[in-house]
Amino acid sequence: MAWGGAGRGRAGRGGYRATGGSGEWHTQEVKLNLSADDVLTSTRAVRKRLDFDRPVEREVIEECLQIALQAPSGSNSQGWHWVMVTDPEKKQALADIYATNFQEYAKVAQSNAYEEGDLRHEQRDRVTESAVYLVENFHRVPVIMVPCISGNLDRVPTFVGASAWGSLLPAVWSFMLAARERGLGTAWTTIHLMFDGAAKAAEVLGIPEGVTQAGMFPVAYTIGTDFKPAKRLPLEPILHWDTW
Repeated sequence: MAWGGAGRGRAGRGGYRATGGSGEWHTQEVKLNLSADDVLTSTRAVRKRLDFDRPVEREVIEECLQIALQAPSGSNSQGWHWVMVTDPEKKQALADIYATNFQEYAKVAQSNAYEEGDLRHEQRDRVTESAVYLVENFHRVPVIMVPCISGNLDRVPTFVGASAWGSLLPAVWSFMLAARERGLGTAWTTIHLMFDGAAKAAEVLGIPEGVTQAGMFPVAYTIGTDFKPAKRLPLEPILHWDTW
């Protein structure tokens, strides 16, 4: 079973095709056979290279999630939940929440404070353009993933919050890595959680009280698979041995 797609074929490294003009998609499993180091250093936040027209098979999503569930879970609690959204109306509703919050976020984004000479300043315009592109097209992705964790994490003690997030976020990242190996792109976003966005999203998705959302992730096959390591700030000022 495949989610999304606009019924047109395009040959590519993903190994799929649409035949006979019938709108039916025929797929075969994608494996890029990346090394552990390659998948860790080339799993990017993908926005402008998401393929909105290619369906994503449910089996591939579930395979990625089975891998993700091997991640650490505090006290073996396994209190995670995963909402995969494919319904067009619900995707549009979530995209609207995201777009509304993004307008406010853009005014106070940390990237606004980067100064000339800072690597992040040089990257800012490109990152902003990519972010705006996702805002305008979020509703078009085949799948939107909303990972959740049991418990209300607002204003909890540091130990409780660290334990809860540490029992979900490694699994989220593992999902993204598994997706990358299978030719899928993802992007970690949390903007929909601002203001009353989380409550609105919970209403759209039927998420019960006492469950905390971790973000909203587009999931789609990528246009091309040639992603490379990003330029980062040097290690020296952030690495501390024995003391700060």
